[in-house]
Amino acid sequence: MTPDEPRADGRRRPVRRLFRIVRGIVLGLVVAWGTLALWYSTLPWTEVRLALAVAFAAFGIWALWFTHRRWARWAFAALYLLVLFGWSFVRPSHDREWRPEVAVMPRAYVDGDRVRITGVRDFDYRSRDDFTVRYEEREVLLSDLVGVDFFISYWKPGPIGHTFVSFVFENAPPLNVSIETRPEAHEGYDPLASMFKKYELIYVVGEERDIVGVRTNFRGEDVYVYRLRVSAEGARRLFEVYLERINELADRAEFYHLLSNSCTINIVRYANVAGRVGALDIRHVLNGWIDRYFYNARLLVAELPFAELRRRSRVSEAVSASEDPVEFAKDIRATVPGMTPPIPPDSPPSTVPSGGPP
Repeated sequence: MTPDEPRADGRRRPVRRLFRIVRGIVLGLVVAWGTLALWYSTLPWTEVRLALAVAFAAFGIWALWFTHRRWARWAFAALYLLVLFGWSFVRPSHDREWRPEVAVMPRAYVDGDRVRITGVRDFDYRSRDDFTVRYEEREVLLSDLVGVDFFISYWKPGPIGHTFVSFVFENAPPLNVSIETRPEAHEGYDPLASMFKKYELIYVVGEERDIVGVRTNFRGEDVYVYRLRVSAEGARRLFEVYLERINELADRAEFYHLLSNSCTINIVRYANVAGRVGALDIRHVLNGWIDRYFYNARLLVAELPFAELRRRSRVSEAVSASEDPVEFAKDIRATVPGMTPPIPPDSPPSTVPSGGPP
């Protein structure tokens, strides 16, 4: 052995150690993914799903870390491919028993400058779970669209929230669009489950007194609203992208996914289609901080310090969700900087009742 050989071997040790660490992380993710895919699968029996998930995890850990038998690793690979094969047959559907808040898929009909949207939600709430179901039709003109307002809602403090937008018109109340999961009647929301084909996707189109009011008045969420600095032309392009996606979802169901097909990710994606220029940012995922991102990008009012802008942009829970849509829209913006042009005075929405879900 030459004197250089021990030195070369010493240089290779950190590389080997790094390889083992990376390999362990990758294999750990493989086992975790397969375990969760089985747990969140469409099998209707909880005990069976739990047993399959535990068995898969236990066998994977034994085969990959506690035995050197080659057959065990091949058996785990075959089992993993079997899980992937079953996963590929899980398809989204419109044919389920939905919660009433998401039971009706909206649809848009565009005729030149005129847009008619069916399935516009305008519930009357008595509590978060007690409400009168009401869906309507709205007609708006593209030429009347003058701006976009951006909302962030927090169900608890932290870097994660729910984001949605309102399209602001000269001669009609704002039209709110919220990209959400579409849970079934027996389901709640689980962010981890959303990455395993658990929920379909819906674009809830509705009045602000419903979509905003239920959050501030009945769910106890903190909601903030900001006027985005975009041109009327840019707002119209964004609205047209939304209308196209609303109809695509009405025709073909899709799964919601926290990291690839969710509220903020899609808002940024559609803004890119409408002309936004910018790179991916961690705050697109940690969306509770995205208002700071918009502020730094000069898409919000920049004449005030961010802390002051945010304080004045909070929607007061004292604004009653039982108000008519015009008054509610004006009241939630009463103290918010940059809210020009104002919400049109006394302009009732052009609506036609379209009934609720069966």
